[in-house]
Amino acid sequence: MDFEIPEDLKMVQSLVRAFVNDQLKPLERDILGRAADLSDARMFLPEDTEEKLVKMARDMGLWGVGVPEELGGVGLSTFGNCLVEEELAQTVIPFNFGDVTPILFDCDAEQKEKYFLPVLHRQRHAYLALTEPEKTARLSNIEMKAEKVSKHYVLNGKKVSFSRVGKDYFAVVFAATGDKGLRDGVTCFLVDKDTPGFTVSGGEEKTGWQSQTGEPMSLVFDHCLVPAENILGQEGKSFHLGKKWLPSRRLIRGARCVGVAQRLLEESTTQAQSWQSFGQFISRRTSIEAGLADIAMGIHACRLMVYEAAWKADKGESIRRQAAMVKLFATEMVHSVADRVAHIFNGPPYMGGLPMERLCRHALATSATELALELQRSIIAQDILKGLKV
Repeated sequence: MDFEIPEDLKMVQSLVRAFVNDQLKPLERDILGRAADLSDARMFLPEDTEEKLVKMARDMGLWGVGVPEELGGVGLSTFGNCLVEEELAQTVIPFNFGDVTPILFDCDAEQKEKYFLPVLHRQRHAYLALTEPEKTARLSNIEMKAEKVSKHYVLNGKKVSFSRVGKDYFAVVFAATGDKGLRDGVTCFLVDKDTPGFTVSGGEEKTGWQSQTGEPMSLVFDHCLVPAENILGQEGKSFHLGKKWLPSRRLIRGARCVGVAQRLLEESTTQAQSWQSFGQFISRRTSIEAGLADIAMGIHACRLMVYEAAWKADKGESIRRQAAMVKLFATEMVHSVADRVAHIFNGPPYMGGLPMERLCRHALATSATELALELQRSIIAQDILKGLKV
């Protein structure tokens, strides 16, 4: 078995690594804050700074690496995308190379021009509206209704979205058009910004200590009339949107966990080699050595899982089980790493003003819920019970 990364992907990896080290990491203090009380900390970079970074990414040919070539992107392989995301995850700067939700990959020709391409080119923002207030993000829990009236649908209900706020936007809304709780009874709609009956509130960028917490947007639909041509995919088939891209997205999430853990390992190593306790560097303590070793083992194991599954995906093999394993293991790994980092720093991993604080917060906040992890265990177990080899 050849464990060598292909030369073309090595070049991409080196290019992204240099971009992260030379362009993104020097900007981390702008995000974390320079004032003693961190009152100038923020969630995102200034718009003009982001535009400069986007232009650089375009000039390097990296914009849209995760978007299929037939949709206007670079069409990088799954393995290549994992390498890219692993590097990008090693900084607290919230920046990506034109990442678009795979749900929009199912846009028809007209929707592609009106919705997908503007999102890819940063002209519009897509507000993903699946979750409802005080509900989990499961299709069976959707209560929002969409009633068909002639060639339109009337939407009534409330949603919350954790998407980034933008000036020009549209909502990707999931609403029940059939019996509640049935997978084939939920439809996805594309709702434009100025549609009557559609209002958005909240979600503004926070500064200072509040920048560490994100406030979701509230999306309200009050007798909102949406034309039938704004249905994404087929009526009642929203469960299948982006389905073929889901396994590879799980691998990319795993790669991000590897990247975050790698940066945390580097920060912890620096801390262990520079901090003294009782007259000696803490790197000489057995407990610190054990913590560093455990972090390194977790990273190595997770990286191998991600790379192997990505390699299989690019060969056209089914990776449903491998993707579930990666999502489960990577989530548990990054939680374990955060715990060990806290021990090495002799304090909680969310101490303000340090890169590790923002990395740990983001990694733990965006990791899968216990319900999602149980689903991955179920997928793995079902394959085992079918007699498939592990």
